[in-house]
Amino acid sequence: MIKVLFFAGLREQLECDGIEVEAGQIATVTELRGSLQAKGETWSSALSHESLQVAVNQQLANMQAGVKDGDEVAFFPPVTGG
Repeated sequence: MIKVLFFAGLREQLECDGIEVEAGQIATVTELRGSLQAKGETWSSALSHESLQVAVNQQLANMQAGVKDGDEVAFFPPVTGG
């Protein structure tokens, strides 16, 4: 299983702070994101932003980063300051 966490606006849009996904054929963050987007329009919309940030096992990563069973992947919108 891959533990997936959502932060800030994503958590609000998806109305959940995290889920577990069967690792199966998922090898990259991009594939994981695609699998999540297939859950429906809300998921697709929330995870479609180009500026979406991701961390794998608490390390900032890019969408091509590899993932495997037992990993933790966190999605969050870009941080803005004021």
